[in-house]
Amino acid sequence: MIGLKRGTVELVPYQEDWQRSAMEVMSELKEILGNTAIAIQHIGSTAIRSIHAKPIIDIAVGVEKLEDIQPYIPTLEQHDFIYRGQDVAGQILFVLTGIEKDIRTHYIHIVEWKGTAWNNYINFRDYLNTFEEKAALYDRCKQSLAAQFPTDRGKYTAGKQKLIDQLLKEASFWKAQSVSNPDQDK
Repeated sequence: MIGLKRGTVELVPYQEDWQRSAMEVMSELKEILGNTAIAIQHIGSTAIRSIHAKPIIDIAVGVEKLEDIQPYIPTLEQHDFIYRGQDVAGQILFVLTGIEKDIRTHYIHIVEWKGTAWNNYINFRDYLNTFEEKAALYDRCKQSLAAQFPTDRGKYTAGKQKLIDQLLKEASFWKAQSVSNPDQDK
């Protein structure tokens, strides 16, 4: 299952199709953006094998500067990537929809490569894929909030923020440690 009605919250167990779908979209983005896309990564909960997720694939595209994406907006829109602008400061969002336009299947986050948002996305994903107990903690939080707010994505998202902030701090520290001591996880 890939896709979810706008504004709703439904979590499902990890599905292998998510990685395949992410790879297909990342390949299409690379073809359209060429070297403007310095790196493209599957991020978010659908990239974390041990947790439940909303079945919407998140992809981060790292660019030198956000303005670099501007010339590509018409081409991206021709390929059904819906331009949403800066949904969050320092990021540009594109959305892919399913056959029904009310169903969101992919979120494409354009961010500065190796900037704060890029590093947070990658560190968070890698940290939770490395430490199952942290992933389980996050999963329990998400499932509890999804049960409370199945039709209010804003409250669901806000409810996760404190834990996300804590996990991001831990992930950043872990990443800094693993860079300074590359044999630490072996």
